[in-house]
Amino acid sequence: MTGVLAAQHLRRMIGDGVISATPAILPEQVQPASLDLRLGTTAYRVRASFLAGKGRPVADRVAEFEMHRVDLTTGAVLEKGCVYVIPLMERLALPAGLSAVANAKSSTGRLDLLTRLITDGGTEFDRIPDGYDGPLYAEVCPRSFSVLVRAGQRLNQIRFRYGQAVLSDADLAALHAREPLVNGTPVISEGLGFSVDLRPETGDLVGYRAKPHTGVVDLDRIGHYPAAEFWEEIRTLEGRIILDPGAFYILVSREAVTIPPDYAAEMAPYLAMVGEFRVHYAGFFDPGFGHAAAGGAGSRGVLEVRCHEAPFVLEHGQIVGRLVYERMAERPDALYGEKIASNYQGQGLKLAKQFR
Repeated sequence: MTGVLAAQHLRRMIGDGVISATPAILPEQVQPASLDLRLGTTAYRVRASFLAGKGRPVADRVAEFEMHRVDLTTGAVLEKGCVYVIPLMERLALPAGLSAVANAKSSTGRLDLLTRLITDGGTEFDRIPDGYDGPLYAEVCPRSFSVLVRAGQRLNQIRFRYGQAVLSDADLAALHAREPLVNGTPVISEGLGFSVDLRPETGDLVGYRAKPHTGVVDLDRIGHYPAAEFWEEIRTLEGRIILDPGAFYILVSREAVTIPPDYAAEMAPYLAMVGEFRVHYAGFFDPGFGHAAAGGAGSRGVLEVRCHEAPFVLEHGQIVGRLVYERMAERPDALYGEKIASNYQGQGLKLAKQFR
């Protein structure tokens, strides 16, 4: 077996104890090609971000850097600019040959809530080697807004794979010829390139910039917060904007993207050389995203952009990222957006689900 594991396989792994949790994993945590992970009951405020390092448990490193701990049982505020390590409810006992990769969920990324997975002995964020047997931890750093979180909330997700099933550029071109992956001519180079839309079909609203001094966002409050209290609208008729160093933006891709049912995708940075910014902190695209059979008919990719050291001119149609497609080991028994609560199927420019 080679490829990304589908929901039905994840349920078998849960039944076999490869994935375990206290309390037990909920059915709604299982997505078409990933598993949502839940925050535990305690957050440890630490002095700085860290990796455990080879042969070292995360708990030992937390003891080194802990400043204080926060009880999440009834909810607590994680403050903007602070770093927290939170043990997750789930743990793994991976067999040889089965590895995993984690990523922030879409709403987490759109809140500029940096969330990364760390493991005992880990030397990389969000990467779990085959054969790993141990607990999981989330490192959480609110970048733009302080957030109210509770035990059991799901900020990140994990995807499992046997072997490597990434499509080559030739395979990607052939797949696009059979089933168009984007509207228009694809840009294929180490994945499917996508560009930024700064000339909308109607109006002049092209994105949002996070305001620097706002209130707390309660992650459980859906459609609750007026967007204007947290976000500044970015408008242009020129097809370009200037990114401010340190600022966080929500923009949208020019292309409408499709993920066919037998494939999954992950968003990756394009090239460091194209500009002083980073695009997209949350990167899993499940099978069926934007797919007509699952009610999508093409969905735009929302871009989470942070500018670095220097102001940077971003222009309409500029390539800013790429989608890396992988084969599924088997087709999921439910697709993204099809009979499951998928918040962003058929999306355009859209803020996180907490805003209205």
